[in-house]
Amino acid sequence: MKAEPKPEDLVALIDHREKIALDLSPLQMEFASLPTGDYTVQGLEDIVSIERKSLPDLLMCVGRERVRFDKEMQRILAYPVRALVVESTWEEIERGEWRSKVSPAAVIGSLLGWQAKGVPVLLAGDHERAGRFVSRMLFIAARRRWREARELVKGAG
Repeated sequence: MKAEPKPEDLVALIDHREKIALDLSPLQMEFASLPTGDYTVQGLEDIVSIERKSLPDLLMCVGRERVRFDKEMQRILAYPVRALVVESTWEEIERGEWRSKVSPAAVIGSLLGWQAKGVPVLLAGDHERAGRFVSRMLFIAARRRWREARELVKGAG
């Protein structure tokens, strides 16, 4: 079996609907049509799904797009490796300094509710940090799958 993968060996797939895609360097990046989530790893499309939200996107998903986004969160539960990465902080959400009628309590309750359902929620702070975290999560998931496959091959040999 070949050597353990390096980040630059992996291809991150980014949903073609992503308006402002994250920088996932040092991973290679390609756009694709993903059924659920915004980011995955080529070859692990059925294993890994990461959803990214800016704060304005999150406010819409808690407000007027709630039904649609709840369905998205339900679909993401089918993926062994999954997460909702938000480009904000708890403090920023608690302050509620936005024009939306969605209250900070509603946003926090929604995030905690999705987490209670089994979707890890990561508040990354900003777009740049979200990119670093998603890149790292994708690499860790791919490396773990590679190691599991290596152990299966060893066990069979």
